[in-house]
Amino acid sequence: MSPNLVPVVALLFATSAWGSLFLVGKPLLASLDPVWFTALRYTLAALLLAVLVQVFGRGPWRKLRRHATRLTLLGLAGYGCFSVLVFFGLARSLPSHGSVIMATMPFTTLLLRWALDGQRPAGASLLGAGLALLGVATVANVFGATSPSPAAGASMLLGDLVTLAGTLGWVLYTRGAASLPDHSPLEYTALTAVAATPWLLLGTVAATVLDAIPAPTTRAVVQLLPPLLYIAIVPTVLAALAFNFGVRRLGPAAGTLFLNMVPISVLAVHAVQGQAPSATEAAGAALVALALGFNAWIGKRAGRAMQAGVSGQKTGVCAPAAGPVGAAIPRN
Repeated sequence: MSPNLVPVVALLFATSAWGSLFLVGKPLLASLDPVWFTALRYTLAALLLAVLVQVFGRGPWRKLRRHATRLTLLGLAGYGCFSVLVFFGLARSLPSHGSVIMATMPFTTLLLRWALDGQRPAGASLLGAGLALLGVATVANVFGATSPSPAAGASMLLGDLVTLAGTLGWVLYTRGAASLPDHSPLEYTALTAVAATPWLLLGTVAATVLDAIPAPTTRAVVQLLPPLLYIAIVPTVLAALAFNFGVRRLGPAAGTLFLNMVPISVLAVHAVQGQAPSATEAAGAALVALALGFNAWIGKRAGRAMQAGVSGQKTGVCAPAAGPVGAAIPRN
């Protein structure tokens, strides 16, 4: 496999695994509060990640002591805030709404980089993200959805707003990886989970004692252990590792664009189960594929332009500074 395709495959695997998270996790919310769901999920995941980082990491515990506060805050944002709020919203709204809201993360990433870093997004980046969002909205049949009753509409609106707030946590978590360049994808994934999980458990127990959330029964936890183990291993550990690796190679903006594949993967699972996609679903999938292809093409042209600029500096010939990316660059 070409080295350039490895981060793309990693991001596709991560987003497909997260699609299965919605399918497997939704039924669990009938027995588990979203806060307990998050605490159990990341307790199991943190145990596995601790073993992996001990075996494959390079001085991970020294890095944990050095960056304990930052790792904890990033872990709480990416694991606690994101998971609790997204599943709180999912319990009150529709999966189709959640998938569309997750697809807004490329916009959020671009705007945050603009606001916090002063990096104005290129028009092509905004166009690619907008096209992908349109495709996801088409897949979810947002434009043809029937109007719910006022009470149900208010509940779904609350769920959607909470889900939108939750996505900010993952965007901040994704951005945070750049602030710890000495951490490998495994170390960043594992150490943020290990640092944040004790605080997640403490907050969960405190909320339960204060009767803010219901405690699950031991029988329910035992019965739900198989899907919880799947969620902890595949959509949590393996997907997070793959996503962080892809983001490290391609950048936060390009990485989050792949999140539009989450609802597409759900459709693929339904198709395997014998539920053929409708015309709108097929059209939406084509739009998402087009957006991903467009983004990859823009990135490839930008990479060629940078290489040409470096070559020009070495030979005394510079690539043009104005005009479209890659324009007027001769091919050898």
